[in-house]
Amino acid sequence: MRRFVNVVIFVLLAFGSSFAQPVNKPHEPVTDSLEEVVITATRKYTVLLSLPYSVSSVNRKQSDDYQYRTTPETLAGVTGVFIQKTNHGGGSPFIRGLTGNQTLLLLDGVRFNNATFRYGPNQYLNTIDAYTVKNIEVVRGSGSVQYGSDALGGVVQVFTKDPAFYDTKTWHGAATVKAATHHMEYTGRGELSYGSKKLAFIAGFTRRNFGDLVGGDTTGKQHPSGYNEVAFDVKLKWKPTINSVVTASHQFVKQNDVPVYHRVQLEDYKYSLFAPQQRQMSYARLEVHGNHRIIEKITATASLQNSFENRSYQKNGSAFSYNEKDKIKTFGLAVDVHSWITKSWTANSGIEYYHDKVNSSKQRTEPATDKRVMQRGLYPDNATIGNFSAYTLHHFAFNKFRIEAGLRYNHFVIKIPDTVTTSFKLGDIVVKPSSMVGNMALLYHIAHKHVAYASFSTGYRAPNIDDMGTLGLVDFRYELPAYDLKPEKTYNTEIGYRFAGRRTAASIAFYYMHLSDLITRVQVTGEQVGGYNVYTKENNQQSFIKGIEASFDIRITKSFDIKAGASYAYGQNLSVKEPLRRIPPFNSRLITTWRKNRLQASIEQVFAAKQNRLARGDRDDNRIPAGGTPAWYVSNIYSGYSFSHFAIRLGFLNLFNEDYRTHGSGINGQGRSASLSLHINL
Repeated sequence: MRRFVNVVIFVLLAFGSSFAQPVNKPHEPVTDSLEEVVITATRKYTVLLSLPYSVSSVNRKQSDDYQYRTTPETLAGVTGVFIQKTNHGGGSPFIRGLTGNQTLLLLDGVRFNNATFRYGPNQYLNTIDAYTVKNIEVVRGSGSVQYGSDALGGVVQVFTKDPAFYDTKTWHGAATVKAATHHMEYTGRGELSYGSKKLAFIAGFTRRNFGDLVGGDTTGKQHPSGYNEVAFDVKLKWKPTINSVVTASHQFVKQNDVPVYHRVQLEDYKYSLFAPQQRQMSYARLEVHGNHRIIEKITATASLQNSFENRSYQKNGSAFSYNEKDKIKTFGLAVDVHSWITKSWTANSGIEYYHDKVNSSKQRTEPATDKRVMQRGLYPDNATIGNFSAYTLHHFAFNKFRIEAGLRYNHFVIKIPDTVTTSFKLGDIVVKPSSMVGNMALLYHIAHKHVAYASFSTGYRAPNIDDMGTLGLVDFRYELPAYDLKPEKTYNTEIGYRFAGRRTAASIAFYYMHLSDLITRVQVTGEQVGGYNVYTKENNQQSFIKGIEASFDIRITKSFDIKAGASYAYGQNLSVKEPLRRIPPFNSRLITTWRKNRLQASIEQVFAAKQNRLARGDRDDNRIPAGGTPAWYVSNIYSGYSFSHFAIRLGFLNLFNEDYRTHGSGINGQGRSASLSLHINL
């Protein structure tokens, strides 16, 4: 495989060097505002006003101004996104009511989801160091055609910082320190970057210590919830020819002793930890610009990811402690070709292949005697998934109309070897699901800066190792494997309106999503293991989610602006005639900002209504209070002052010390507190 990758890179370099000059990109807009351009929704640079999809984004400046603690918390308050936190070291984005393995995460264009991404909330987005992030794009209600399986609710793509090229050899250094009251956070980050005409790199190191999270009002310190984190990253860019760029990147994040708070507080555990949760990712990418219409640009990416999760736990009064280890190695190879077919017709076509291998084990220890027994892990050891897809996306521009249309074919080979478990033999399983998905979207320019759009897209999620092979304790239930699962599918329809003027911007979207063959947990009647109800998974649900999302941005004066967003989702399980599980409540955010010279101050108001439309699974979930999650309203203040090479930022959170919990979370939100960060640029 390594030889094959080397051959591909050599051929592409030779191909690129055969062109004398890079071609112009008439369909990639030239703009001095990066906020106006997004990539994820169409796999090409697109001005937001010409995009027939619902998209939200967060840039680096916003992350710095509001001092977001983690990558998932960066998305809190983004229109159409709701963040659930099972524990302080987690954070799972809900997009249009779906999360976990029903939303797709990407990192610099590389698929982040792997074979063990769980149904329901997970912590994986938090294993991306927030200080490496340049910007995040969220596509709501679309993505399976553009990026493949799992994008039922949408796509979250994280872009990390890029090094810059300079005409002369240039070095830069930067350092950031941050502290929060109640010893809730101590963070240090250092960066070094270099740029010349042909070579540039950036490298950084982050060390963080999070103390126990202090809640509002009567909650107080939530122990145990604190943990520590260390991260390292490096990215290099090289221009071997005038029309080609090679990018190489490596990232490493390790989070130690991350407590699962609600298990200790609600389920009588002596301790329950991720010890550690760890991720590293490397990729190499070659971009070559040509002067041929069919191959205007070609991008090839090879990636390797290693995820490691160690779960350590023991219940009070139990004679045994347990240690579970899961290692997932993912190799990826992707080639994308951008074509400029005619003046009004461009296309992206390509192939992708990802291969996941899962190693899983479990050890039971009797602390009194130190006797140890190896058991079957949470997942079948040496299980693999091969994921191959081919796609073609087409972009048309005719006068006032923009049309997006595409198809993707996805084929999986899932191999699950298994041996004797506690009571039954599973044997070796081979499953080969496949699917064809498509989308169609139309945008019309009603008038200058006013557009209306409509889209229809199909989504697809193949069952993964977590769906099919889980055996053991997950959250508040005991799960059994299920090997006869089919893919989940969605049919999403959306209409929207968008306006973007010089001082005012607004958008509104209405959507209806039909979900079929949903894989859900079903309780096995009358069965319990260790006091936990037993569940398995089935394709047993037809459901729908409908909703509305709206946002506006008004610059009242040169120094004063207001931004607001709100979203509402209504989900219904048609199969059992009850609410769809885990649907977030109505939620909104209002933020007013004042800027004067080097000074900035913002007031943020975040609101979530009560959620009492509960499915049976919600009522069984010990993280959701009886009768539903109460409404809450939180006020925050952010301020900052920038010097030429120095910036100081203050944050005052939850001013009224509201005691609150985001729906479905296993820990309460942060109480009244303050933070201070200092940033130096050299």
